[in-house]
Amino acid sequence: MKAVFLDYKDINIGDLSWEPLENLCDLTVYETTEENEKIERIGDAEIVFMDSASISREVIESCPNLKYLGIAATGFNHIDLEAAKEHGIAVCNVPAYSTTAVSQHAISHLLNITNKINYFDKELRKSIESEANGGKNWVDISTPHFNKMPLNLLEGKSIGIIGYGNIGKRVAAIAEALGMTVNIYSRDKEATIKSDVISLHCPLDDNNRGMINDEFISQMKDGAIFINTARGGLVDEEALAKALKSGKIAAAGLDVTVNEPPEADCPLLECENCFITPHMAFMPKETRARVVSVCADNLKAFLNGEKLNRLV
Repeated sequence: MKAVFLDYKDINIGDLSWEPLENLCDLTVYETTEENEKIERIGDAEIVFMDSASISREVIESCPNLKYLGIAATGFNHIDLEAAKEHGIAVCNVPAYSTTAVSQHAISHLLNITNKINYFDKELRKSIESEANGGKNWVDISTPHFNKMPLNLLEGKSIGIIGYGNIGKRVAAIAEALGMTVNIYSRDKEATIKSDVISLHCPLDDNNRGMINDEFISQMKDGAIFINTARGGLVDEEALAKALKSGKIAAAGLDVTVNEPPEADCPLLECENCFITPHMAFMPKETRARVVSVCADNLKAFLNGEKLNRLV
């Protein structure tokens, strides 16, 4: 069967084999596909894989050979499931593939903030290069900076988890191993909001868009740490930037922003106590290899008349 992968850019950076899929279909892959290229590239293909590329009703109805849509991700809000169902097209996704990777990344942001890894690495390099100290005594160089940038122990602190699904539960387990108390938003909103650390792990929808706003932040503990590896749209970035500049929030670690990449006028870019990574938490090789493997398993099940990770 003829198949196309519309946007493999974030799945395979040249370090993975397409063999699991190529064993099942005649596969053509594209790094990215623009909106106006989708229908032509799909053509008479029966199978389409995509990561974040949207599949609209128009695309579905313009490609009558389509029988199967394989999402190389967990989320499916970019697929018109109703149209797919109406046209008898199977849709499968890859659930929970990034749980370990994203939870590890969230904790990495937290540890970078509490232990000032990024800051002291830069200070050490500057001190060694300086003629004034000759790089002779790094203790003398770094010690004065501890008053300005003290390290923080996580043991005995609390973390509030907003979104207690697979990733939230894994973050909670790691936090508990570090000696932290876990507060869960769905069980105790007040304790969660007042936690020393707040970490977001919930999906984005119209009900929670911009939930981290001035009102929410005003209820937070002074000097709390904020982590977001979920969705940028959960946060009012102007409100967060204001809180970071005032010290209401001590620091933030983000893997997501409202606009990706953030635009030049994003207020968070002005905050030295805001650490941003480029939506990369899901990208360990092992995690991406699992995506390809599960996509193949899903397709194999479909070809055998079975259902695996079927949405419709």
